[in-house]
Amino acid sequence: MPLLERLALSLPLVQAPMAGVSTPEMAAAASNAGALGSIGVGATDAAGARAMIAAVRSATDRAFNVNLFVHATPRADPAREAAWIEGLAPTFAEFGAEPPKELRTIYRSFADDPDMLAMLLEVAPSVVSFHFGLPSPSVIAALRARGIVLLATATNPEEARAIEAAGIDAIVAQGIEAGGHRGMFDPAAPDDALGMMALTRLLVRQSRIPVIAAGGMMDGAGIAAALDLGAVAAQLGTAFVACQESAADERYKAALTGPGGHHTTFTASISGRPARALANRFTALAETLGGLAPPDYPIAYDAGKALHAAAKAKGEYGFGAQWAGQGAPLARAMPTGEMVRTLAAEWDACRRRPH
Repeated sequence: MPLLERLALSLPLVQAPMAGVSTPEMAAAASNAGALGSIGVGATDAAGARAMIAAVRSATDRAFNVNLFVHATPRADPAREAAWIEGLAPTFAEFGAEPPKELRTIYRSFADDPDMLAMLLEVAPSVVSFHFGLPSPSVIAALRARGIVLLATATNPEEARAIEAAGIDAIVAQGIEAGGHRGMFDPAAPDDALGMMALTRLLVRQSRIPVIAAGGMMDGAGIAAALDLGAVAAQLGTAFVACQESAADERYKAALTGPGGHHTTFTASISGRPARALANRFTALAETLGGLAPPDYPIAYDAGKALHAAAKAKGEYGFGAQWAGQGAPLARAMPTGEMVRTLAAEWDACRRRPH
């Protein structure tokens, strides 16, 4: 059965699972409007994820996606972490704050979290997706045995081949335009930085499983373009950041259409892994930090979150992790359900336009 029919979607659209931005209310509203709503649970534990899933289910009886981070187990490196803290100390001091004495691993990879697996097998959400890599074959088999549809992110053809070989149901082709964390399996490996159009077409041609295009799309015309490339659906994230149900603060939402939205940039300084964000004071810190290598993901994020909290307490919002794709200036503020219906109408208009 085709993927969209299996999930009973009336619109070939996935609302991206943006951890820290997407909420259960957003996911439910997107699903109720005919798309696939998503929540990101990579930054919480099994109890937190269970509560989020329950909240979505209380507001919709439709399919939704639960996204997990499957990054490599971070390696503690006291010397590197101490150098990172020292490098950030002058910026903390600007806001009258002390940096953390030491950095923590603030959340676990799904690969190291048996409690999360047990919870997912118990509650069996309709869809589970993976970012940064794949869990073990036994975990994939266990989730499939519960009837869960599985998705995984690829940033290049090699990752896509691994996803297909693992028995995943569909590939999310993440172009370089996409906001948030780059889903590459190995952040130290060379990145070909393939755009959504080239990557989607490459994966459609090589893969026997469905491809969902992601990266830079903000309206129905983007959805139409992705489908013309052979994708079965488009995944949009930045388009939903300014929605009413978003957990993004008002400064973050306003920044989408400000100067930083026209100059999104990649940085590993915030979390320890490359991610595309609105240009702000935090992304500019790379120059201040010189050649310092950040601690492993997500250890570096502990320092990033502490700096944002210190700056925000003094009224400075430029140290937030304002993840956004290259289409950020096209952002629109409206309720999630209205956004999905607007995207559907725009996509339908493109389909009806004579070629």
